[in-house]
Amino acid sequence: MESWINPACSKCQSALTILDAEQARYTVRHYLEDPPNAAELDAVLRRLALEPWDITRLGEPIAAELGLAAWPRQPAERTRWIETLAVHPALIQRPIITADDGTTVLGRSPESVRSVLR
Repeated sequence: MESWINPACSKCQSALTILDAEQARYTVRHYLEDPPNAAELDAVLRRLALEPWDITRLGEPIAAELGLAAWPRQPAERTRWIETLAVHPALIQRPIITADDGTTVLGRSPESVRSVLR
């Protein structure tokens, strides 16, 4: 199992606490220091069944700077969004947890974190 986290994030800390309590075996990827490339993001998005704009943190200063809130959210723009997330990983919602079987969740709630343990 792999968890993409920002160690300063309370949701990430909560997710790791749950994984530890359940004695889950996992690796941590500090995605701000080791950002995913566009191909990795595309694969994660497909497993999540989400679009890149669904996991974009629009409240980040760089999002405002780039004007992301006004960007089109259409299939033709998907690559543009993914490439932007790869260049600016602070825009990626967290934590993202991928289980060994490929099941992937956005672990913002305890329920979603626990769902990859089943």
